[in-house]
Order: sequence, then structure tokens, then C-alpha cells
Amino acid sequence: MKLKAILFLVIAGLIFTVNCKKEIKGRVFFEEPKNNAEVTSPVQVKMGVEGRTVKPAGEVKDDEGHHHIVIDGKAISKGKVIGSEAKHYGKGQTETELELEPGEHTLTLQFADGLHRSYGPAWSETITITVKDVKEK
Repeated sequence: MKLKAILFLVIAGLIFTVNCKKEIKGRVFFEEPKNNAEVTSPVQVKMGVEGRTVKPAGEVKDDEGHHHIVIDGKAISKGKVIGSEAKHYGKGQTETELELEPGEHTLTLQFADGLHRSYGPAWSETITITVKDVKEK
């Protein structure tokens, strides 16, 4: 009887270990622009990440992914496939230019896996920027 109990505990422990993914700690962030910045269009954007590696879309690994930017929206739920609500940087880009109308905008940087599945709000950052109206002379 003791052998069955020990065997059960060993198997249960192995199943638990296999099913528990290591929680990766880190963050995504805007290097540029900074929160509350006044900018002109096109807006120069530099995207950063700590704790994961930026890689092109395609292959899925827990410690890799790529950036997306949601303009005037919010973070995307964990596991949801990111669609047209965001701009995709699936080639592994870390810099871009955004054409934005004058006024206040929010930019949400969202990190996702190789199949564009969001890593969730914990892997996002939202900033507010103001695009200045620059009149042509």
C-alpha cells in the first residue's frame, strides 16, 4: 500500500511540474516617445522589452515574441490573437514611425508570441502623447 501511495505522489508531482510553466518576469516599454510627450507626426517610436527576446513571428517560445501597438485602445487580453486593432511588428522591429492626426492619443505597446497571441496586460504599457498641429506655410 505504501508503494502505491509513493508512486501516486511521484506521478502527481511530475504532472504538476510539467503543467506549470515558469512565469517570466519582465516588461515592455516605450523608449521613445515618453509619457505625456508633445510630438509631431510622423511620431518616432522606439520599443523595448526586458525579460523576453524580440524575434520575428512564426515560432512560439515562452521567452520570445514581438511588438504590437494599439492606437487609442487598451491592452489585449492574455491569449487573444491580436488582429486589426493593432499595428503588427512581426518581423521583429523595435522602431517605427506612426502617422497620427493632431491631438491627444494613447499608445499601447503589447507584446505577443510568434502566433500573435497576446501575453496580456502584464506585457503591455500605455502612454499618452500629444501630436502638435504643424501648419504648412
